[in-house]
Amino acid sequence: MAKYSKRSIYGSTNQSNNILGILDYRRIPQNDSDTQVVLQAQYNYRPDLLASDLYGDPELWWVFKARNPNIIDDPIFDFVAGIEIKLPPLSLLRSVIGD
Repeated sequence: MAKYSKRSIYGSTNQSNNILGILDYRRIPQNDSDTQVVLQAQYNYRPDLLASDLYGDPELWWVFKARNPNIIDDPIFDFVAGIEIKLPPLSLLRSVIGD
């Protein structure tokens, strides 16, 4: 059975035998230090690039969907220039993920 890292989108999804359960997004709580940004064109369909630029880890791309569930339904195709999303600070992510 595969072992997913804490930073992976599957980090908190149930696994048994060789079966991965239904995806369980970890909740990223609102925080006073969240940053509100309007996505730029360079990040169209590329949450991994933004995660790499902000957090130094492209594997954290799923955080944007988890933190903005009412804005981003599809974490790739809804990730387009002009949408306004909240970005959690890295310190909060580390505490949520346990990294």
